[in-house]
Amino acid sequence: MFDSVRDALAADLEEIRAAGLHKPERVIGTPQSATVSVTAGGRPGDVLNFCANNYLGLADHPEVVAAAHEALDRWGYGMASVRFICGTQEVHKELEARLSSFLGQEDTILYSSCFDANGGVFETLLGPDDAVISDALNHASIIDGIRLSKARRFRYANRDMADLEKQLKEATEGGARRKLVVTDGVFSMDGYVAPLAEICDLAERYDAMVMVDDSHAVGFVGPGGRGTPELHGVMDRVDIITGTLGKALGGASGGYVAARAEIVALLRQRSRPYLFSNTLAPVIAAASLKVLDLLESAGDLRERLAENTALFRSRMTEAGFDILPGDHAIAPVMIGDAAVAGRMAELLLERGVYVIGFSYPVVPQGQARIRVQLSAAHSTADVDRAVEAFVAARAELAGA
Repeated sequence: MFDSVRDALAADLEEIRAAGLHKPERVIGTPQSATVSVTAGGRPGDVLNFCANNYLGLADHPEVVAAAHEALDRWGYGMASVRFICGTQEVHKELEARLSSFLGQEDTILYSSCFDANGGVFETLLGPDDAVISDALNHASIIDGIRLSKARRFRYANRDMADLEKQLKEATEGGARRKLVVTDGVFSMDGYVAPLAEICDLAERYDAMVMVDDSHAVGFVGPGGRGTPELHGVMDRVDIITGTLGKALGGASGGYVAARAEIVALLRQRSRPYLFSNTLAPVIAAASLKVLDLLESAGDLRERLAENTALFRSRMTEAGFDILPGDHAIAPVMIGDAAVAGRMAELLLERGVYVIGFSYPVVPQGQARIRVQLSAAHSTADVDRAVEAFVAARAELAGA
């Protein structure tokens, strides 16, 4: 059977490569850090890493690593079970309680990833009599989660409050029993922050719940690193927060839903990714607890990240690059053409700066970019070197 499919698949792959949309995987031979060693798929040797979600530099923090070692000895390697059978340990309940307290929510439920968390919410809470109103640039996991639901689907233009109100009116006039507005807290391809205060105002006016995926914010956005609800002063007005342990919170894996108590209780009973996926590894749960300890005194890390972000954005703008406006650590350098973005990423790697070019279908056609992600682990010299590499790579492309 496969022989009849092989040629067609090979043709699809060749078409992807010809369009400049192929996404190579580079192999690194070191822990995740500000500097990594590329061993395959690119220029070999040590390079500056400007494409990880390691916002606070905690992925190889010695205290986090030590907590993981200790957890292996105490809790073992894996649970070999789902939560409701025999897959719940004290460390899982402790992490859920700590996340609830940190995020200002009543309860929290852990998932193997935030993709699974988003995949498990909508189908559980919403049925054919309900409506979900989603930002047009929401993460793929939200889009896929909504597809699993039988709820009516409405979409509003990115951060467009007039359009959101229009969709809420339509859902209300259509007789929706429950309405849920869902948005990314920070949009991962743009670094834009959702206007949560205005979203909450509209949701309350139309009797809708609010859900925020805050994966690119928790740990470093807001005065205490509690994410975009804290930044906008609406921690008590957001009903559901989903997020990941795989970015600023240590960079391993795992996700969560922090929400009203009744919502979490229902997810424990009916959320399919929770009921049918193995428990989060206890070593990750224990290391994440150490991360939350560190966040209590991480003001210096958040300040360093903000300084690095401001320096990179200002220097790149001065050098004439088109960077989407904002002050988030995601700093998209707009290129436009997918092939050019891919080639520039290759030239930057040759100059010792590891970044990735993003193109369709990850971003819209004609809006290819290099998404630079700053970290508290970067030094001022690292940022300067990255900018110099961008300038040199642009000059080589112009002379090609």
